[in-house]
Amino acid sequence: METKYIFITGGVASSLGKGIISASLGKLLQARGYKITIQKFDPYINIDPGTLNPYEHGECYVTADGMETDLDLGHYERFTGIETSRDNSVTTGRIYLSVIERERRGDYLGKTIQVVPHITDEIKRRILLNATKQDLDFVITEIGGTIGDIESQPFLEAIRQLRWELGRNAINVHLTYVPYLAAAGELKTKPTQTSVKQLQGLGIQPEVLVLRTEHHLSDELRAKVAHFCNVDVEAVIQSQDLPSIYEVPVNMQHQGLDSICLKKMGVEVGPTPGLGPWRNFLERRKKATKVVRVGLVGKYDLQDAYKSILESLAHAGTYNDYKVKTTFINSEHITSENVEKQLEGMNGIVICPGFGTRGIEGKIIAAEYTRTHDVPTFGICLGMQMMVIEFARNVLGYKDANSAEMNPDTPHNVIDMMEEQKSITQKGGTMRLGAYECELVEGSRTWDAYGEETLIKERHRHRYEFNNRYQTEYEAHGMKCVGINPAANLVEIVEIPEKKWYIGTQFHPEYSSTVLNPHPLFMDFIKACIHGATEA
Repeated sequence: METKYIFITGGVASSLGKGIISASLGKLLQARGYKITIQKFDPYINIDPGTLNPYEHGECYVTADGMETDLDLGHYERFTGIETSRDNSVTTGRIYLSVIERERRGDYLGKTIQVVPHITDEIKRRILLNATKQDLDFVITEIGGTIGDIESQPFLEAIRQLRWELGRNAINVHLTYVPYLAAAGELKTKPTQTSVKQLQGLGIQPEVLVLRTEHHLSDELRAKVAHFCNVDVEAVIQSQDLPSIYEVPVNMQHQGLDSICLKKMGVEVGPTPGLGPWRNFLERRKKATKVVRVGLVGKYDLQDAYKSILESLAHAGTYNDYKVKTTFINSEHITSENVEKQLEGMNGIVICPGFGTRGIEGKIIAAEYTRTHDVPTFGICLGMQMMVIEFARNVLGYKDANSAEMNPDTPHNVIDMMEEQKSITQKGGTMRLGAYECELVEGSRTWDAYGEETLIKERHRHRYEFNNRYQTEYEAHGMKCVGINPAANLVEIVEIPEKKWYIGTQFHPEYSSTVLNPHPLFMDFIKACIHGATEA
């Protein structure tokens, strides 16, 4: 079978869930035995979201090959279990950079470089790229932004051209919003009609419409949308609000999203997959009514800033038959006087990753409290570094201990800049990024959590590291370095074995947790939190 291409676009408003629909469709096609990938094309001019404020763009997700990407790639991986790469995340900035570099080399033989055809040709090349490297049946491409955005137009023109060139091997699924006017007591389809007309004006006729709604849409309303938008009525699908994003694939299958797409591309539909493991996960999730409480100590009061951590905790809770209730605790507001009150009622604490000095003292105070009160604690990246600094100050006696990131003049830089980072001046895409190996110490709590594996591979995003000059001193006082990168001798994991669960990782395990394969560290952490809760 020739590779088929599905383009996901959105209209009326942003944040409608194109990423969840893309991931759900990918999951459904994958369940039918097809090899798929999902890619995100973002219209912003940044090369990647690595330097963007989490308040503006949510978390920065990192692929195994070291690309800083949009958080939607996390949804793609969590839903489908596929491993995305730098080829799955493309921005306007990357497109223009590539074209400009080629122009500087003289590749265009003196031609005038224009949006059409040069920029659109590069977009088309990137859309097709994954299929040239892998034997794929379907490539799902999500276009960021909303129809009508000026920066999206080159992407839409590229899609128009590709749909003409690929014929039945390419279709467009358009996601829009159907608002409910409470004063009138009516659902309104006009925004959807306008959005589709904008698409049609660009030369794109959507084959499938997915209507986001907070209220059930009647058959009459769907028929009206189909009539005004030139779409088959069975291809007008509603995506109503659900208790969990993980119910969306089942809802989309029930309405036939995958079978409709197959029909539109001339592919035999065949029997409907049972989605057994996925449904088992949902069933366990519904039955998990007992609650375990986890506090997230961080500085970004925005759920998307810690999206992968939240989802990883949820996965682990489900497979431990508990519901994880998370509470954000702003580290800027934590003091030695109020820390007990701030962390009150939490069965476990995650000390979150981040950058910069804001809020770090609160994280250090939280780490001291959980260490001295034996509260299960999971420090991730910067969170691990704060655990290390706290231990140096309050156990090793170095009251001025710090990270060279926060205080370059500290005499006890227990966290220091990585040697290969010291000559780097540019910020974008220059950190230690992607998956690296880590050797675990046999018999450690971490080794046990990983199922007694001795060599693991996890994803990184940092410039600073544990200073090995202090390793012997740390271990003599009870904080063990139980995970070491074999190539660079970097300390990746620290733990205090005498505590119920006190582990910090320099890497980001949340990037590797999926619905059907929850991450072992999160599984073990939640198990410890539950044990502490039942003891209490």
